[in-house]
Amino acid sequence: MTHHDTIVALATPSGAGAIAVIRLSGEDAINIASKIFHSISGKNLAKQKTHTVHLGHIKDGNRILDEVLATVFKNPNSYTGEDTIEFSCHGSSFIQQEIIQLCLRKNARMATPGEFTLRSFLNGKMDLSQAEAVADLISSDSEASHQLAIQQMRGGFSSEIAALREELLNFASLIELELDFAEEDVAFANRDDFQKLITKISFVLKRLIDSFATGNVLKNGIPVAIVGEPNVGKSTLLNALLNEQRAIVSDIAGTTRDTIEDEISIGGISFRFIDTAGIRETTDTIEGLGIKKTFEKIDQAQVVVFLINSSRLLSGEVTVANLQIEIGKIKNKYPQKALIVVGNKADIITGKEKTHLKDSIDSLQLIAAKTGEGVEDLKTSLLEFVNTGALKNNQTIVTNTRHYDALLKALEEITRVQEGIDAGLSGDLMAIDIRQALYYFGEITGEITNDDLLGNIFANFCIGK
Repeated sequence: MTHHDTIVALATPSGAGAIAVIRLSGEDAINIASKIFHSISGKNLAKQKTHTVHLGHIKDGNRILDEVLATVFKNPNSYTGEDTIEFSCHGSSFIQQEIIQLCLRKNARMATPGEFTLRSFLNGKMDLSQAEAVADLISSDSEASHQLAIQQMRGGFSSEIAALREELLNFASLIELELDFAEEDVAFANRDDFQKLITKISFVLKRLIDSFATGNVLKNGIPVAIVGEPNVGKSTLLNALLNEQRAIVSDIAGTTRDTIEDEISIGGISFRFIDTAGIRETTDTIEGLGIKKTFEKIDQAQVVVFLINSSRLLSGEVTVANLQIEIGKIKNKYPQKALIVVGNKADIITGKEKTHLKDSIDSLQLIAAKTGEGVEDLKTSLLEFVNTGALKNNQTIVTNTRHYDALLKALEEITRVQEGIDAGLSGDLMAIDIRQALYYFGEITGEITNDDLLGNIFANFCIGK
């Protein structure tokens, strides 16, 4: 594949719609467009200014394919940094394919996934972490994931990394210079200033690494498992949270035999709720498989909502002591998971009984999934498990696993540099670890790349972006 030829692709979702956008980019884009686009006012597309829009027809010979708007973007003032033409045509799937096929016959080729953004990176319009943020922005489905992608696309994260890399690079150059004058015992790099820089870099790297736990949650959403005995109202609660009849509700115990999942946004954060099979002893093979899957989903969840039947607790069918044992089992088996104990069917018990239950069980939340009572309070409680302070304060938050891995490796090298300083190692030995740290910084922003890395990143993009 060459990155100098002209590429074409549909830039809007495939299928019929009101409008579709077809994008051409490359050194021959305007020439190809001029051959098939005929302006209504007789203008020559190649002579038009950048960022102008023109009405005309796409013609295949004498056959008119469609009336379109042609938008001209001349290099370097385009998304890709190349000459780019965008045709806004009618959204017929037939028209879309006819125009694309016509461009292909005029020596364009089909773009690969993410190739427009890849060219933007290769032409210096954005760095690699910003390019990755484009894909995150397209896939964002909540306010939080959108805000994170916008922040990264504007260069917040890469600017911080680039600044650290530049400072470290300056000191690395001085240390390398010392090696050229090793016999004269000359020190160009002030060791006190170097120590301050290494301390600063370590602090920033640790903060960014720690932010990944929050960033990953905000980007991908929080899985919440709703668990409990059969017939306590788990499916009713799922329906109440989603405000739709997503799960089948029945008085028959063990109705839910497989997991049911759906997502909603609470306070701009995406939560994925998982309705699970009721946990009990059973001889039913199918129900037993459902219960096994329940424990698998608890493993995957970050928050566990343990639902109980409040009326059964008050009637003595279930004792507080036995319930505390069950709660303890979940806490012991999943000590790292947030646990919310929720008493359902609060609509059929009195105010005094509610007070008694709350006094008996720590942090118990009472709801009535059937009527919606307390459901909004439960949503508020779920939000408390998400640390959005950094997001609200516009701090840099790491969301990308590749970046997280590179930061860990960079910190490991910086720690070795610090150990070298403490041990009084010579500059030539410390220079090795400094170079490695610089390498991992460069991997994040794209100063250092290879074809495999770029292939892995841009293969996850949609075609046309």
